[in-house]
Amino acid sequence: MSKTPSRSRHSSVIEAEFSLQGSKYPFVGVSETESCTFELAKILPRCGGEYSEFFNVTDVRPGRIMDAAAGNELVEVDLLNEYDDGGLFEFQVGTSCPAVTLAELGAHPREVHSSDGDGRIVAEIPPQNEPPEVIKAFLDEVPEAEFTGKRTKETITPLFTPEAIQQVLHSQLTDRQLELLEAAFEAGYYDWPRRCTGEELAEEFDISSATFSEHIHTAERRLLTVLFDGLNSP
Repeated sequence: MSKTPSRSRHSSVIEAEFSLQGSKYPFVGVSETESCTFELAKILPRCGGEYSEFFNVTDVRPGRIMDAAAGNELVEVDLLNEYDDGGLFEFQVGTSCPAVTLAELGAHPREVHSSDGDGRIVAEIPPQNEPPEVIKAFLDEVPEAEFTGKRTKETITPLFTPEAIQQVLHSQLTDRQLELLEAAFEAGYYDWPRRCTGEELAEEFDISSATFSEHIHTAERRLLTVLFDGLNSP
């Protein structure tokens, strides 16, 4: 596991803003062809250098988004929740995405928005990651982007909002893993001293102790991977 970069208490975080246009990037191009709006809810690292981007897409029928994404070999799309005028989608992307490019360069994408073909990305860059170098490298790699301004902040925005935590739980864990993890937490399995044992919980769910341990440890491993990869990768 890579080490978390050291922090400077006396340096400010740079919040950099970029505009983006062009059909090369699905969240921009589709927003133009479908006259809809994309709003990033969360970006999370995956295995193999890929990322999951959770977008709320409004002012469009969800099927239109699925049809538009079907012809793009670089993106996999799943509809997670359907609304009257849109839905919540998970886009699995690689380094061809500008938000992922920023994350790989050491920035933290916080806002990714596109409406009618006009894209906007806001990213926080910690001082130890040399903000001027990150901005220059991003513009070199994504020539369609334009740097539109920067601001200073005292701290980085928290990694997970309550909504993002729910997305992590449901995207990373199976229903069974989540059920057992919640039951273990509520029963005091994670208290010290423990108020219940794994054997007691396994008996309650009519499974073996080994099966309970496998589910719990797998769930814990997946959540810790998201946590530490999320802290160290962007």
